[in-house]
Amino acid sequence: MDKNVFALEMRNVTKAFPGTIAVKNVDFAVKPGEVHALIGENGAGKSTLMKMIAGSFNDYTGEIFINGEPVNLYTPSISKEKGIEMIYQELSLAKPISIAENVMAGRLPSKGKIFLDMKKLYQDTKLRLKRVGLDYLDPKQKVEEISQHEAQLVEIAKALGNNPRILVMDEPTSALSREEVILLFDIIKKLKEEGDLSIIYISHHLPEIFEVADRVTVLRDGNRIATENIEDVTTEQLIEMMVGRKMQAMFAEKKTHFGEERLRAEGLSRFGFFHDINFNVKSGEILGIGGLSGAGRSELARAISGVDPIDDGKLILNGEEVHFKDMGEAIKSGIAYLTEDRKSEGLFLRLSVHDNLVSVLIPEKSKYGYYNPNVGNPEVDELINTLNILPPDPEILTNSLSGGNQQKVLLGKWLATKPQVLILDEPTRGVDIGAKVLIHKTIEYMAEQGTSIILISSDLPELVGLSDRIMIMRKGHFIKEMMRSECTEKSVLLAANGEG
Repeated sequence: MDKNVFALEMRNVTKAFPGTIAVKNVDFAVKPGEVHALIGENGAGKSTLMKMIAGSFNDYTGEIFINGEPVNLYTPSISKEKGIEMIYQELSLAKPISIAENVMAGRLPSKGKIFLDMKKLYQDTKLRLKRVGLDYLDPKQKVEEISQHEAQLVEIAKALGNNPRILVMDEPTSALSREEVILLFDIIKKLKEEGDLSIIYISHHLPEIFEVADRVTVLRDGNRIATENIEDVTTEQLIEMMVGRKMQAMFAEKKTHFGEERLRAEGLSRFGFFHDINFNVKSGEILGIGGLSGAGRSELARAISGVDPIDDGKLILNGEEVHFKDMGEAIKSGIAYLTEDRKSEGLFLRLSVHDNLVSVLIPEKSKYGYYNPNVGNPEVDELINTLNILPPDPEILTNSLSGGNQQKVLLGKWLATKPQVLILDEPTRGVDIGAKVLIHKTIEYMAEQGTSIILISSDLPELVGLSDRIMIMRKGHFIKEMMRSECTEKSVLLAANGEG
């Protein structure tokens, strides 16, 4: 391959949807053998640009070149034929069938054009698995029996089986631990060393970009803002390009005086999950809960909010002991819980933004068992405006929104209840920097208005920056309380690991 010719070049490409232009006159080029990062806020145009490459649209304008030759990528089959493979954030593997059948789907070897050649199937699969460091797996094993990290690599092995020239990876680390991310980066580096495979890497995590990419392109509002060599930019410069303004301090100055005690836990236990938990949170206070994955943080939040049962101990709200049979009773009492899993537990993705925002208000707004869907319209309009949900259309289906805007809808749903205690479990996971800043400002505003916030976050800058006080949880127990003056990312991490 000619190193002077781009593996992929897009010139002046544009894609419009009814009422909006998603990508406007964008130039984007990828060199042979490079890892080229593509970043931008949710709604910046990244997904649309990648879908154009994948052959999802036949009505874009502009020119696309593969290895210097003009192409029309109007169907997915054309894109595959031209050597383009996509690995989406949501894995496309069929879990109930074997690894081999997944990896070799569409190219199963046969004997005499009739019978499946099982021996060759497993041999070919082994070779593909070895390329991504999974040669220890049994190709006969079902995908549902392997880990998330292994499934991510199986997806890569499947894509590499077509010998692509261009591999697009969309948020490949979203469900991986730090150790698994390191392993994935090792695989990417090995793929680079093999030759001319070009990788387009999409991620919200800027530290990953600096670790794995050669160049980076920033999109904002459908426009290409810049393309830079990774060594020529800083994190602050990339953030400024993404949001269109200089980044001031991410977190406001913290106050030190709060209202009366709002919620207290005494000896709270759910056997097998957390034990003898004691804490209190005051009106207007942001109480952070830190800890490693599996420490019991989410289980504690679910129990406090009535989702799961409490086996022992007391929960005292505004001076009175409370017992919640279910989440509905907790909501009526003023406790709201934003789950970490918005897709499975937080939102009705096939319903409109309006229906999601008013969903928890239906019992309150109903009369004689009848709910008028128009009753909640003023609250919906206010929430869409306050949280800058885009597009600002209450009737649009929630599953058509970007991840950051879905998260805003989930937050808005709970703000609609005007909670006294708001429990936030990973409130900015998987969102872009712009949505993160807005969610942070909303959390700080809610605290200023007197809402008690319990913040669970694995994002250490977020946890340290927002919290007035942090409780460290480890193996189902609170092991340390840290006042704001002693909270640093390092001290929280050491405490979470049982050190310091």
